[in-house]
This record gives sequence, structure tokens and C-alpha cells, in this order.
Amino acid sequence: MTEIHMPRLSDTMEEGVLAGWRKQVGDQVQRGEIVAEIETDKALMELEAYDDGVLEKVLVGEGETVPIGTPIALLGDGSGATAEATAPAPAAAEKPEPEPAPAVDAATDSAATPAVNGPEENGSVGTKPKASPLAKAIAREHGLELAAIAGTGPGGRIIRADIDAELAKEPQPEPQSRPQPAVEASASAPSPVADEDVEEIPLSKIRKVTAKRLTESKQQAPHFYLTSAIDVTELIEFRGNLNERLQAADGPKVSVNDLVVKACATALRANPSVNVSFAGDKLLQHKRIHLGVAVALDDGLVVPVIPDADRKSVSEIATEGREKAGRAREGKLKLDEMNGSTFSVSNLGMFGIEEFSAVINPPEAAILAVGATREEIQHRDGEFVVRKIMRVTLSADHRAVDGAVGAVFLQQLTGLLEDPIRIIA
Repeated sequence: MTEIHMPRLSDTMEEGVLAGWRKQVGDQVQRGEIVAEIETDKALMELEAYDDGVLEKVLVGEGETVPIGTPIALLGDGSGATAEATAPAPAAAEKPEPEPAPAVDAATDSAATPAVNGPEENGSVGTKPKASPLAKAIAREHGLELAAIAGTGPGGRIIRADIDAELAKEPQPEPQSRPQPAVEASASAPSPVADEDVEEIPLSKIRKVTAKRLTESKQQAPHFYLTSAIDVTELIEFRGNLNERLQAADGPKVSVNDLVVKACATALRANPSVNVSFAGDKLLQHKRIHLGVAVALDDGLVVPVIPDADRKSVSEIATEGREKAGRAREGKLKLDEMNGSTFSVSNLGMFGIEEFSAVINPPEAAILAVGATREEIQHRDGEFVVRKIMRVTLSADHRAVDGAVGAVFLQQLTGLLEDPIRIIA
């Protein structure tokens, strides 16, 4: 018998949703074949089989959420013995039925209980609940009684996620700010009407992680912001000419954002002090430049990474960025394609947003927010002229980047975008 477990598919993953089975009970499974799709906290990912066998039993249904490490299916030799051997659960439910013979029942129960591997963990009187060593340690540290915690691990075992969930409950009554919404709600609107008019939408895994990471970033990283108004008149014209040549050579079209990404990578190479991460008692200076490009999805925000963006041409960045953004929207981006960025670019210009400040994507030390291009009247050489102006805002972590360092970076970025031939030089 071989168990297939819920795998850990990301560094922040603690549980996964079984989005769908690719194999059905009775199907032959070859090692390396895709047996299921797992929704992690970042993306929808495929689960490969590590062994050959026949899928004899499915333990977790589609749409169910289970902690990592939980058995989700069983592989066997096709005889069905595996499924039969792992069907003791109904026996546990049968225990209460034999009422008339107390002496015999006691003996029967005592023999059946350990074999079933279930009843003792869920509150049988006088027995210690099952818990992982880590869960025990954390519970001991916080003075939690394991007997009062419901385990969601295999066989009702208490795991770290259960402890974390219990700890998450505790602070709720402590913050004085929590009771305020109740008071405001009762004062502003009758709750029955509000309930009828509000639809609860469960958070997706991606949105949960987005909320958690960006909240931590905003709370822990002291942000400061630098904004520049960049004259991109030459950049727009340059992009037009470049696309004509690329299309004539069957190349990809290049967007303004592709040029911004390449310019950022070039400016980071000249200003490595921005290409850093704050790590407690030290700074991590990244020797390679990996650009994250934020992509908004219906259920959250993901940041595909273009590795070594400073070493790639603008057309390569355009092709790779477009391809990864497409797969991100389909939930098919791989984990390693979303990790490791050292700087990010977020562009809302296509929505007409002229200027905004982005939250730093940890563990990066800075992110550039790009706004829409607008025609503005400028005074040049004694004349009023119409120029195309784009505003960008650098959000930087003041623990890792000083204001002057950020200003120099933004100055060089501005120089590149206003003299775009230097971007590809």
C-alpha cells in the first residue's frame, strides 16, 4: 500500500485544496503521471505520482481542504486489498450499537479502539489527545490545553495548523479595536437588513496570502515614497519605431511596461544598493536582478518573476512577461516562477491611474508603481509645448534603502526612460 499525501508546494503552504482528481479509482497510475490538481496558497498546481500502482481509494474529495501531510489517496496492486485494509472507520461507528453485554463490550471496545486509530483522539475521557511534537511544543509554550483543541490532522491528530488556529482565536477579545465595529454597526444600520444585503465571499488561498504578506509588509517595513514625473514623449515614439522593426522581423510587440521593466533592471545594475533585502541584523545584497511584475487576478495578486532581467533584451522580457502573465491568470504558474524576485514593478496605467503608491513585496526592499501617461503643457526653452508625462512612485523600505539612494535610483531610471536608446544600448 502506498499513501499519497497532501504535499507542501510552497514555503508558506500549510494546507491545500484538492481542486480535482485526474485519475479515478481503479485507474493505473505510472510514476510521474499527474493524479490530481492542488490549489495552494499561491496557485493551482499539478500533483505527480511518485510510485506506480492502481488508485484503489480516494480519501479526500474534490474541493476539500486538508493540512499538508494528510493522506489523500491510496495506491495498491489493483486487488482492492488496500482499500479494504484501510476501511476500519465504519467499525468505530458500530461500537455504540452493542448495548446489552457490558462486560463483553468493554473487552471488544478496548481491542477495537487502537486498531481503529480514531476515537481516542477526539475527546474520549481520560485519554491524551494525539498531537504532533511541534504542536505539543507550541501548545506548551502558549499554555494551551490539547484536550480542548480539535485535531484536523490524519486520524484527528492535532497539528500545528490547529494550534495556530487556536492562537488566532485568543487575540480577538484582547484588541480593544475589535468591539468597535459591532458598536458602529448597531448604531449605523440594523443588522438584519445588513445581513440580507451582504454576501459573504470566502477568501481564496491567493487572496489570503496576499492579505497576510502585504499586511506584514506595511506593518513591519517603514515605507517611504519618492515620485518622479518622467517625460516619456521620446519613449513612446521609440517604442513605436521599435515595434515596427520587431514586427517586420516577426518579433513580439513591446509595451511601455516592458521598457520600464528593462529600464529598472538596468538602473538596478547601476544601483545595487536598491537590489537588497532586509534580514534582521543584516542586509542581503542580491548579485542577480530578478524583476517581479505584478499581475492582478480576480482572486488575488500574483507576481511572476523575470529572472536576470538586466541580461535580457526588451523583446525577451516582453515575450516572457506576456507568457507568464497569461499562465498566472489561468492559475498555471509554477511556484519557482513566482519566487525569488529582488524588485517589483506594478503598473496601473492601463486603468487610467495617474499616480499611486504600491506596497513593497517582501522580502524585496522596493517596488515601482507606474501610472498612466498624460499629455501636459511644459515650458521648454522659452516656449510652451505639449509633452507626454508618466508619473512613477518608488516605495522603499527605509531599513534597507536610504532616501538619497532611492532618489539616485529614480534619477537614473528617469534618465533611461527619457533617453530610451540607452535602455537597449
